Amino acid sequence: MNGKKILFVSSELVPYLPENEVSLMSYEAPRMVNSKGGQIRIFMPRYGNINERRHQLHEVIRLSGMNLVINDMDMPLIIKVASIPRERIQVYFIDNEEYFKRKATFTDENGELFTDNDERAIFFAKGVVETVKKLNWNPDIIHVHGWMSSLLPLYLRKFYSDEPLFADSKIVLSVYGKSFEGVLDKELMKKVAFDGIPEEALSLLEEPTYNNLLKIGVSYSDAVILAAEGIPEDLLSYIKDQQKPVLPYVPIQEFEEAYAHFYDTEVLN
Repeated sequence: MNGKKILFVSSELVPYLPENEVSLMSYEAPRMVNSKGGQIRIFMPRYGNINERRHQLHEVIRLSGMNLVINDMDMPLIIKVASIPRERIQVYFIDNEEYFKRKATFTDENGELFTDNDERAIFFAKGVVETVKKLNWNPDIIHVHGWMSSLLPLYLRKFYSDEPLFADSKIVLSVYGKSFEGVLDKELMKKVAFDGIPEEALSLLEEPTYNNLLKIGVSYSDAVILAAEGIPEDLLSYIKDQQKPVLPYVPIQEFEEAYAHFYDTEVLN
């Protein structure tokens, strides 16, 4: 991994959010690459339940100030950063008052999915790409974790297909167990199509379930990592049918060598 540039994009990350399969591996994978001499950048949403004072988040003025168009609405993009001192790792946070100020991640106090989670996912995907463009940092690998990040491969391959910065980047998608029931807003497909992405590329989003969001991510990724044991059979079958490089599930205690080998031999090869 020495010298390789890897962009990690995750919907959750410790120590900023509680530990679960996604948040823990989203921390451990970049830590591993960092320890092996790779260059990393990490992006996640700045949810309102992240304690900015305790984690010392601060806005990066030179990266903020852009408006992203989401379903014909101008939404201001704010970029904040913080460091994980013991690992010398910097984390970039995608923020917007409308989408991420509320004191929760994905659901309200009744456990119901936020009705704008679809737009939050679009905003996050576009915000990551626009910020990396401003940084002028061309990653060798873009490793995506968590369903809130699952539209990023689609946007990179369709909306940003002419962006030279990502022309040689390989996309890896980590797939975890089902993390929500129900569906996102049924208008998600139309909102993505508003960005000029052909509807024939979006048929899976007609029913924006967890499985279908991940299938969209798989479709536009170059390789897949099975990052949990309890992945739905329907999703596993879809992944198998895509005939892309797949790393089977490896326990977190043994992942370092397996992930590094997969990056080197299956993704970058």
